[in-house]
Amino acid sequence: MNLLDPISTIMTSKVYTLSEHASIEDAKKLFSNYRIHHIPIVEGGKLLGMLSKSDFLGFMNGREETPENRIKMKAYNVSMVMTKGIATLDASDKINVALQIFTENLFHAIPILEDGELAGIITTFDIIKQLNKDGEAHSTYSK
Repeated sequence: MNLLDPISTIMTSKVYTLSEHASIEDAKKLFSNYRIHHIPIVEGGKLLGMLSKSDFLGFMNGREETPENRIKMKAYNVSMVMTKGIATLDASDKINVALQIFTENLFHAIPILEDGELAGIITTFDIIKQLNKDGEAHSTYSK
């Protein structure tokens, strides 16, 4: 992987998003059905925030799937739980910029914008996946 390549070369373009008015139940379904860990919250193409699986689990705070808690998940909007004021990058920014942001912060996903609208997302997993694909990540395990 060339760290000076644009983020657009390794970002995930097919991003599952929700409206700020979507319920926590809607987010739970996305997390479960698509095995994702970050959901950008978008209205009219504009990024408003990000809901991470950690945000969701914090909201759940050990709550079991009871009928009462399902009602709560339907009653709460993702806007009440999402992280606002998040870092973003442009699709033309270099991969090394994303690496620097991941290194200096405690989050694992950065929404990618193009002309001010959501174009994709880059996660630490995208970088690991690309390193593995390029053969730059080698296993030291031997039988």
